[in-house]
Amino acid sequence: MREHPLTRRDLLKRCIRMGAGATFASLAADILWARLARAIEEAAPPEQNLPPLEHTLPNIVIINADDLGYGDLACYGSTAINTPNIDKLAQEGIRFTDFYACSPVCSPSRYGLLTGRYPARIDLNLALMPTNQPFKVTLAEAFYHTLGKIDLLDLGSAGKARGVPKEDITLAEALKQKGYNTGIIGKWHLGDTPEYHPNAHGFDYFYGVPYSNDMIPFPLYRNEEVIEQEIADQGTLTKRYTEEALAFIEQSKDAPFFLYLAHTFPHIPLHASQDFAGKSRGGLYGDTVEEVDWSVGQLMEKLAASGSDNNTLVVFTSDNGPWYEGSPGGLRGGKGMTFEGGFRVPFIARWPQMIPAGSVCREAAVNIDMVPTCLAIVGTEPPPDRVIDGKNILPLLTGSGKTPHDIIYFYNCEKVEAIRAGNWKYHRRRNVYVWPSSLQKKGPWLFDLESDPGERYDVSGKYPDVAAKLERMIVEWEQQIKR
Repeated sequence: MREHPLTRRDLLKRCIRMGAGATFASLAADILWARLARAIEEAAPPEQNLPPLEHTLPNIVIINADDLGYGDLACYGSTAINTPNIDKLAQEGIRFTDFYACSPVCSPSRYGLLTGRYPARIDLNLALMPTNQPFKVTLAEAFYHTLGKIDLLDLGSAGKARGVPKEDITLAEALKQKGYNTGIIGKWHLGDTPEYHPNAHGFDYFYGVPYSNDMIPFPLYRNEEVIEQEIADQGTLTKRYTEEALAFIEQSKDAPFFLYLAHTFPHIPLHASQDFAGKSRGGLYGDTVEEVDWSVGQLMEKLAASGSDNNTLVVFTSDNGPWYEGSPGGLRGGKGMTFEGGFRVPFIARWPQMIPAGSVCREAAVNIDMVPTCLAIVGTEPPPDRVIDGKNILPLLTGSGKTPHDIIYFYNCEKVEAIRAGNWKYHRRRNVYVWPSSLQKKGPWLFDLESDPGERYDVSGKYPDVAAKLERMIVEWEQQIKR
């Protein structure tokens, strides 16, 4: 059952209190809450210029592309790929310029998105492999990690985690407690045995695949049933995901819903349907992105037709930077690397009742922020019995405030390889996950992201005190997270 309406400002004040409440419990907190609420109230547009706030429980849709680069969307500067539907999301909502995944590879990033925690907390460092993978794949994986023990390659440890632990609380589980219908369509990649299945972690409905499309076998599931042992035509996946997503929205008319649509593409190997193959100026990679853009358009049309688009938070992002194709948008590096191109991803949010149209946010945020933000929106505190690393970024979404992150950590497998504090980005050393391996200097490096977002000019010699301070911050974090 939906709750009684609140005004936009009332909801903002409540969400701010919830975000601050985990840290402050004294009179000082009350003073801070009042100041924050007043600041947002003063920054917000006049109430009469906003659509009426229909309900306090919005629908939530998170669309997560796979290996999509920071520069692969037209609204982020692409001239090779047309993305009119995603661009429209940005025009009607907010686009972030400094949004990060919590990992430069699939499984850890998705864990952070759904739990609000850095994946290092469960020792999840690399993409999870199929449990029943062929022996030759197992042998290749073992060889890969043996090579990783050689300092020249520095491939790191995959970690002990095999999926989302049962004691973790996912965003889907938390939203179910508020009466949400929850569905995941597409790629899960957080464990492929029964205890790690999406239906065991808060999702009422699952239609999709257990891991990446370059892994063997590659089955298709509906809930816990395998409906295709091996997907014959991957070019049909985006359309099939879209059809399932539309059906899920249709079936959720009587309750708020949370839809997590995790596309398979543009992860390699690339496949597009006949309607999109050969159509973009970005090759087959661009074809797959344009088909994902079409899918976004279909979802938005469905939300509009159902009358719920005004009260639906729609988020579009990517799990990490691009791999062997795709554009990091002028940033250095790509998937698997702690340079900006591996971690910084597109992030667009649309929610007409709360987010001013045409906004741009230049504050830093991370995908682990989605859990505390969504919980604040629906009036639920994050679980108090565990560390939630994400922060409530509702003030950023609504066009006010500064980043809640003093520090953002950049992991290469189990190691903190880089750190961002303000505009400073400090690299302890450079990983070589993406070939060819390099014998050049591996760090330490210090970059000023304001003047050098491409991380090309090491200024550690000019600011040794800054580099030393950031190194100490990493050491302190490592000591804390091991406790």
